[in-house]
Amino acid sequence: MLSRLLLAASSLALIAGGAEAQVFNRIASYPVSENSGADADTETSPEIIAATEDGMTLVYSDSPLGVIGMIDITDPAAPKGKGVIEVDGEPTAVSVIGSIAFAGVNTSESYTDPSGKMISIDTATGEITGECVLAGQPDSTAPAKDGSFVVIAIENERDEDLGDGGLPQMPAGAVQIVPVADGAMNCDGIITVDVTGIADIAPEDPEPEFVDVNEAGQIAVTMQENNHIVIINSDGTIASHFSAGAVDLEGIDTEEEGALVFTDSQPGRLREPDAVQWLDNDRIVIANEGDWNGGARGFTIFNKDGTELYENYTGIEYEAVMAGHYPEDRSGNKGVEPEGMEVGFFGDDTYIFLLLERASLVGVYKDTGADPEFIQLLPSGIGPEGAYAIPSRGLLVTANETDLGPDGGVRAHVMLYELGDGPAAYPQIKSTMDGDTPIGWGALSGLAADPSEAGKLYAVSDSFYGMQPSIFTIDATQTPALITEKTVITREGVPAQGFDLEGVFANEDGSFYVASEGRLDRGILHAIYHIADDGEIEEVIPFPKEIMAVERRWAAEGVTRIGDVLWVAIQRGFDDDPANQVKLLSYDLEAKEWGGVAYPTEPVESGWVGLSDITYAGGDVVYIIERDNQIGANAAIKALYSVPLSDLEPVALTEELPVVTKTLVHDFLPDLQALNGFVVDKIEGFTIDADGNAYAATDNDGVDDSSGETLFFKVDMDM
Repeated sequence: MLSRLLLAASSLALIAGGAEAQVFNRIASYPVSENSGADADTETSPEIIAATEDGMTLVYSDSPLGVIGMIDITDPAAPKGKGVIEVDGEPTAVSVIGSIAFAGVNTSESYTDPSGKMISIDTATGEITGECVLAGQPDSTAPAKDGSFVVIAIENERDEDLGDGGLPQMPAGAVQIVPVADGAMNCDGIITVDVTGIADIAPEDPEPEFVDVNEAGQIAVTMQENNHIVIINSDGTIASHFSAGAVDLEGIDTEEEGALVFTDSQPGRLREPDAVQWLDNDRIVIANEGDWNGGARGFTIFNKDGTELYENYTGIEYEAVMAGHYPEDRSGNKGVEPEGMEVGFFGDDTYIFLLLERASLVGVYKDTGADPEFIQLLPSGIGPEGAYAIPSRGLLVTANETDLGPDGGVRAHVMLYELGDGPAAYPQIKSTMDGDTPIGWGALSGLAADPSEAGKLYAVSDSFYGMQPSIFTIDATQTPALITEKTVITREGVPAQGFDLEGVFANEDGSFYVASEGRLDRGILHAIYHIADDGEIEEVIPFPKEIMAVERRWAAEGVTRIGDVLWVAIQRGFDDDPANQVKLLSYDLEAKEWGGVAYPTEPVESGWVGLSDITYAGGDVVYIIERDNQIGANAAIKALYSVPLSDLEPVALTEELPVVTKTLVHDFLPDLQALNGFVVDKIEGFTIDADGNAYAATDNDGVDDSSGETLFFKVDMDM
């Protein structure tokens, strides 16, 4: 509990203080599918990344494409592809000494017949200059600081579909040290280190996972499935070894039930570390991802003799929760899954960069010699796998492996961050703690303003959290904006189910109207709900029979109130709508009658265009978000339009609906590009507060096939 209370205090102090310090901010994102030699229609996946000694060229391994790729970062804000090198196998990792890259390549025919090689590549020419046969299937590589060798983990990974997927599965793995002189490998001088017989778990079948080398030439090795750590001298002798141990986890979510509930525990959870990095010649830090029977969700610092110096427990996971990045769909596995890691020495400061694979975040900590200090979270692409620090240029780079394909999905990216004076650009919204645990949130899909208090806003989350539909209270006067309260919608005091909340409106009496987008095949009703200030449902207003006869699943996306009339923005056309037209439905609260008008959407060549929110804040217009479903460079329409109030003259739904006129008010694309990532598709919420300040927010899809980024920002517009 103490660690959670300290986390809350430190996070709130950073929010309240607003002091500017040295922080990292993203300056560029590069989709590796654009690299010359890569096939734009084929999956690409930058996994492990490094840089040449001058810091001008990035080198990354791309396993699905079977290549080593290079990127020119002479101008780090404008990276350019330098091409790819085919390696006749599956590259698993890459390290660089000077301008020579050394890549481990898996050439295995099967799990039981593993093989591999290490190749050297001249990054200036792209020429493969050497090749050494390895003892088996390679995984991680790391160079000696003096350039005298490259070490490689020979994992000989297990077949997860064989039996129970556990150990032992022969042949055993090993560690190999490849001597290097003047950029050339000495294959005859390779030292093979036998690490069998030392772990408590499956000692006959070690699976070395990750390696790193300190200034003294000592090698730290994690054996993830064996839950063990080995320290090896440069001559191949074993200096020490010890169990990675276990952690008692409390206040975590272990159920994938569509709700964020941090009340579970996992006693004795094996750490099963993936990445390891040296902090100095005596201390190592490990990322406790888990693989077989474990996963402690955080990171740990050890002395090289095995003395535990620091345990993060739920520290980094709670930071991810408060940033809206908790991967609910991984609750039953390993939560945020810390996997990759980098340690960077920037001047007098040593930074730990912890990659959260499933949360798509980088946690940044500063080494203090004792308990590390949390600095910030960095947004990454989907599935950060590798990171590399370039202190001489004040840069950090990440390789994000997930590629959702060429047909409109997010591509795999390399992202660059620069150290400079604050403030941190991300997150733009986060939550606070509720007692000992954080307020969980995500998938924001509608915004509303408090009718009387400036800067006080409300948001709802969509069907991703269908077991816990909620209204969030937001203090938008903070930077970042702060979610201070979560009101769960209830039916007779029990959390309601069967909702896909997409719109919200705040009434003067403290109650709310929320719009739920129906999904009849999942039992979700198309309806408006009147919600009391404590979250209890007071009234259900189902869509009328005229709409139910022509409905589609893409329905209510926003709700607002003008006098005694509720207006609902329908996302996409129904069966009776002409092309490029959707409905704005009205419901008269006094007469209890439905009506509507038609709204014209912009035509597009690919994908679709629909509505995302509707807002009335006084005056003679209403505001409507119109967006396409395109991502990244394909995104074209993310915009705010106004409709004259005089056009909102509803007719009966049995009649031909009059078509309103619209005027472009604001283009959201520059806002969505401001953080130097890729443009997300879902700009979902818009509102105007009591002082006339306009705000917008995006939906992060609950971090499911998404980077998890939520953009929340003020909107500059002439009103």
